[in-house]
Amino acid sequence: MNGTGTPAPALRLQAPAPGWSIEADVVVVGSGVAGLTAALRCAAAGRRTVVVTKARLDDGSTRWAQGGIAAALGEGDTPAQHLEDTLVAGAGLCDENAVRTLVTEGPDAVRRLIATGARFDTAPGTDEIALTREGGHHRSRIAHAGGDATGAEISRALVDAVRSQGLRTIENALVLDLLTDAEGRTAGVTLHVMGEGQHDGVGAVHAPAVVLATGGMGQVFSATTNPAVSTGDGVALALRAGAEVSDLEFVQFHPTVLYLGPDAEGQQPLISEAVRGEGAQLVDAGGTRFMLGQHELAELAPRDIVAKAIMRRAREQGTDHMYLDARHFGAAMWERRFPTILAACRAHGIDPVTEPIPVAPAAHYASGGVRTDLYGRTTVPGLYACGEVACTGVHGANRLASNSLLEGLVFAERIADDITAAPVRRPGPAVAPTADPVPLLAPEARPAIQRTMTAGAGVLRSAASLTEAFSALVRMQRAAADPAPADGPKPAEPGVEAWEATNLLMVARVLVSSARNREETRGCHWREDHADRDDATWRCHFLVTHRPPHTLNFRTTDTADFPATTAAPAPETEPNQ
Repeated sequence: MNGTGTPAPALRLQAPAPGWSIEADVVVVGSGVAGLTAALRCAAAGRRTVVVTKARLDDGSTRWAQGGIAAALGEGDTPAQHLEDTLVAGAGLCDENAVRTLVTEGPDAVRRLIATGARFDTAPGTDEIALTREGGHHRSRIAHAGGDATGAEISRALVDAVRSQGLRTIENALVLDLLTDAEGRTAGVTLHVMGEGQHDGVGAVHAPAVVLATGGMGQVFSATTNPAVSTGDGVALALRAGAEVSDLEFVQFHPTVLYLGPDAEGQQPLISEAVRGEGAQLVDAGGTRFMLGQHELAELAPRDIVAKAIMRRAREQGTDHMYLDARHFGAAMWERRFPTILAACRAHGIDPVTEPIPVAPAAHYASGGVRTDLYGRTTVPGLYACGEVACTGVHGANRLASNSLLEGLVFAERIADDITAAPVRRPGPAVAPTADPVPLLAPEARPAIQRTMTAGAGVLRSAASLTEAFSALVRMQRAAADPAPADGPKPAEPGVEAWEATNLLMVARVLVSSARNREETRGCHWREDHADRDDATWRCHFLVTHRPPHTLNFRTTDTADFPATTAAPAPETEPNQ
């Protein structure tokens, strides 16, 4: 809805009309910790719930999470201490009410996860959950499973619960667009099943509540820890539906990703922060520790500080990576505590038992996304978001390590409670979009987008690099909109690769535009030409909407806290997009 109370104009991808449909009360898009938690809770309350996921149920980002889940579970730890560490890491942009909700409800949410069947590692000889530390935490509050396979265990437990309870699932399905009724309320989604699901081709799930839990957008960069399915589909869908997104400029680059060479692309192996939590040290090629004196927590400083220190040291020494030295762990500890990381390193010819691990930052986590309130409600009635696709305000300008699984868990529960607190509302018939379909990019545009973003909007940014990236993205947009290029390829045909490339371009444009506008360095947004944090001007969020055909509208918040998501006012400005 816009400021006048009338539905905002919606955009849709170019796609065939749905050839089949099913009815539900709730459709959850995504099968990580956020999506499956919301689905299980809605189903337990008696709502007809359908889970749609892009690959298999256990194939999302959650299963790649190594370090663990943060909560004040240990003796002497408190939600207040967890809150303080989160606010510090967020560099002045956390919504404090959202953080307080997270840390207060987090411990019980973890206990409910355990009751669902998740098995966390315990201290030797006891039934107490073993807790470790990660960057930015002043207490040991990270629960882990299988040593370094926490996400895989959480995913296993939730997938088992979904299957045992018989929830309807549609796997191998790319969600295309939101359906809305004449009042602008959610009426379901369109989706394309990729040959191995219960239906083939484009169809629709009609439902009055849609929960986006589609994960991140790491594939917008050349090198990332994200799986190949993380193409920003949820954020792009929300933008086309008229929802607000926020904080997309704050992409966290994990400081310790296994360095595979200057030309490495795609998903890269993560060296968990928990390795540093257990005592691994960052060193340069000469074996000198360089985090000492950089921060009181040295190697356990917040991720943005560690990533910047690695980049600075690398530039000073004319290289593009540093080393993580954990040889003192010994073989037994590596095999017990970090078996997954040990196997990944050895698969690439590196043995961390006998040699330091080469590491470099890579795109890891989007702190921003679809803006929500404390119940996961977006600015489109009936559309919810949780997990990495959402921007709850918890992470601010830089996510605190291992808060992501907890955020997905806590806010998924709150979404389910909000949905099930009221009777099921049947939406009106879905209406056709009022604008022409979004022009599709050819699949070969995907690597061009990734290279553009890595060069212009990566760890180090400047006005010049961002302007160059912005111009390149605009050229791609215009080329896609040209129905008959004189000397170029024919227009792209609807299909998964073209839809993904189009989604990547949409989120890339918002990211670059937001990064150009934020003329300061804060958290994981590092502007070389504006090296200082500027609270007087920039302690605020950009609230971004997309309007046909290709306009980005920006407005800013008055404080670091988000306003209500209902009845969002009309955009104030359209800054340099």
